[in-house]
Amino acid sequence: MTAGLTRSLLRRARQRRRWVVEGVAGLLGLVMLISYFSFRSGPEPDDQAGPGGVSAGALRPPVLPAADGHSGEAGPATPGLRPRQRPPSPDPTPSASPPAPPPPAKPGSLALSVSRGEMPAAVDLTTVGTRDWVHWGERDGRSTVRKRSGSGEIIDGGGAGRRVGWDGNQEYVRWSDGTPERSTNGTSNGVYTCGAGNGFSLAVAGSGEPRTVQLYGGIWMARGRLEARLSTGGPASTARLEDPYTSQSAQFTIRFTVPKGARLLLNWTVEKVFTQHCGNVGLQAVTVR
Repeated sequence: MTAGLTRSLLRRARQRRRWVVEGVAGLLGLVMLISYFSFRSGPEPDDQAGPGGVSAGALRPPVLPAADGHSGEAGPATPGLRPRQRPPSPDPTPSASPPAPPPPAKPGSLALSVSRGEMPAAVDLTTVGTRDWVHWGERDGRSTVRKRSGSGEIIDGGGAGRRVGWDGNQEYVRWSDGTPERSTNGTSNGVYTCGAGNGFSLAVAGSGEPRTVQLYGGIWMARGRLEARLSTGGPASTARLEDPYTSQSAQFTIRFTVPKGARLLLNWTVEKVFTQHCGNVGLQAVTVR
């Protein structure tokens, strides 16, 4: 009797241990299965959630057209660049040192260059024209004011077309050493002439030394062409200013060297008009230093 009871208890104990082992094994398998599916259904590295729950893929900058019209992936932001502006490409072969500037022209040699820049809002002719200056149109289309005790290097050669006085230039000029008008705090006066082929013919006398001439002119619904050449011969140098819709002013800088007795010749003319109502070129002043 006692032996039978003992065997029954042992069988029950072994059965309970088997249930426990099977239960633990099943629980471990369930945990591993849940972990596996959780890993497989998780976000990919490129789709990790960003700020506010938005995926990182949605935060990428869009692909924008490049300057050449092709599309390209936007790069990292560069401070100081406006939208759609690309940073400059690095120089693949940087030079060891910048090129040396050209030597200055020797006295008596020939030199000529023309460049165009924006005219300042106010120009002091006394300061800029240390050797000579001339202003046109202070009273009417035929009036001029010159630098008092100037060198007289600036020569008005006339030009095709009728000159008309104008007091509506956007930029002002002033002076304190003029004649017959001794000084002015600022005037917008100038002259203009209408029609293709018309304009102003000017000259500046040479001295054998390098000189810098500033011509302050403008256009209205036209294309103006400034041609500079030397009376000694050689190629001409030109610059243009164009606005089909309204007026625009510019500062032309001419650097030249010619022997004494020779001249710099300037022609500021209407090359093309964009209106039948007096497309023109205008002239305010010329300085020499």
